[in-house]
Amino acid sequence: MSADPDEELVRRVGAGDPAAVQALVARKLPRILSLAVRMLGDAAEAEDVAQETFMRIWRHASKWRRGNARFDTWVHRVTLNLCYDRLRRRRELVTDEMPDIVDPAPLPDSHPGEEGHRVERALQAIAPRQREAIILVYYQEMSNIEAAATLEISVDALESLLSRGRRSLQTMLAGDGGHD
Repeated sequence: MSADPDEELVRRVGAGDPAAVQALVARKLPRILSLAVRMLGDAAEAEDVAQETFMRIWRHASKWRRGNARFDTWVHRVTLNLCYDRLRRRRELVTDEMPDIVDPAPLPDSHPGEEGHRVERALQAIAPRQREAIILVYYQEMSNIEAAATLEISVDALESLLSRGRRSLQTMLAGDGGHD
C-alpha cells in the first residue's frame, strides 16, 4: 500500500499540535460536510455529523496506525456510520405530528437551478447503498478502490452498485420529465 498522505498530520494531531488540528480540519471538513449533506439532505444535521466525526478523530488520533486502509478511508467510514445512525433514528421516531416539510432550497454544494434540484431529489430517493456509492465516486471523487474500501465491499460489488444507481437515477429523472 502506498504511503498515507495524512499519516504525519494525524500523528501530530495525536500529539496535540494545534497547527496540525487546524490543518486537518481545513483538509477534511469540506469533504466530510459534503458527504453528510448528500447522505442526510440536511445541512444542520450534516454539521452535527462533521463535529462528531472530528470528535472521534481527536479521540483516536494518538492511537491511529495505518493498517489496511488509509486515514481518509477511515474518516469517510466514520462519517457514513454517523449518517446511518441518524437515518435510523429518523425511521424510529414515532410521533403524532406531521413531519416538517423538507426545505426545497438547494444543498450548499449543489448546482443551482431546477436540474440540480431534480438530481438531488432523485439521489435522495434511490437505495441507500447505491446513493453512497455514487456520492463517494462522483461527488467525493474517490477511486473505485477507495470507495469500495470505505464501504467495506469488493470493487466488483461497488461497480454493481454504481451501475444500478446510475440506472435508478436515469429512470427517475426520465420519469420526472427530464431529458437524458
